[in-house]
Amino acid sequence: MSLDLPRSAILVLDRLASEGPMTPKDISNKVDLAPRTISFALRKLLGQKLCRKIPNLQDMRQPLYMADPDKARELRMKYEHIFRQVLI
Repeated sequence: MSLDLPRSAILVLDRLASEGPMTPKDISNKVDLAPRTISFALRKLLGQKLCRKIPNLQDMRQPLYMADPDKARELRMKYEHIFRQVLI
């Protein structure tokens, strides 16, 4: 597994892994990035199978995104130095 992720995707993955499933709007508010940037980050994470999209039974218009905890942990351990730089 290589770290071919933009800074925004690392921030989103870290937030999803630590706080659990969220809507793109919730993620945008938590990491203080534009909704368009969040969409780009989520597409990257989905493409590398680091997160998945699940139905939001509270509001079907807003899907939830959930990090794959094992892959997120493995990625963080392998690239801890990069995560540390991005998350500061």
